[in-house]
Amino acid sequence: MNVRLFGEAFVTLFVIMDPPGTVPLFLALTSLQSSAARSRAAWQAVAVAVSVITVFAVAGQQILAYLSISLPALQGAGGLLLLLVALQLLTGTEKPPEQVADVNVALVPLGTPLLAGPGAIVATIVFTKRATSLADYLAIAAAIVAVHLALYLFLRFSTVIVRIVRDSGIVLITKISGLLVSAIAVQLIASSVYGFVENHP
Repeated sequence: MNVRLFGEAFVTLFVIMDPPGTVPLFLALTSLQSSAARSRAAWQAVAVAVSVITVFAVAGQQILAYLSISLPALQGAGGLLLLLVALQLLTGTEKPPEQVADVNVALVPLGTPLLAGPGAIVATIVFTKRATSLADYLAIAAAIVAVHLALYLFLRFSTVIVRIVRDSGIVLITKISGLLVSAIAVQLIASSVYGFVENHP
């Protein structure tokens, strides 16, 4: 397994999906549910997220080929998208989602688009497109599983985490995540520009 690629994919997806920052949103959306229902919602949300990410990891390149989208174009779009996400995290301007009647919040909006959102999907496709061997694909698959395991643990024990780190700790983690996401976004945009220049001398 490509350990370096595993580390890059894990850190990138962890920062984008932001398990600590999802905790207060999860608690808000499941505030009226019992402890058992909240636990069930945690694994359902993670199951939906990993299913969506897996679909794009397996078929994402075919989708790009069908739409005639190049990797530099995808990197540029993903970088701009992540930059918007980073600005929301850093400025605190993101709006919490509201519950919708007769809708399982574990599926929407928790599973998608909160967990398996556009940023995570783009990052997954980019990493998969970089893979050239079985070791690379195993590293990406392991990173996806590890990140979603972390997501489940954060959601499953969300009430305990909030009691330990308190709201101020969650805010601090969110700001740090925003800074890291912005750095990833700038790197994607730079790689996009370099790719366009290299392919079109």
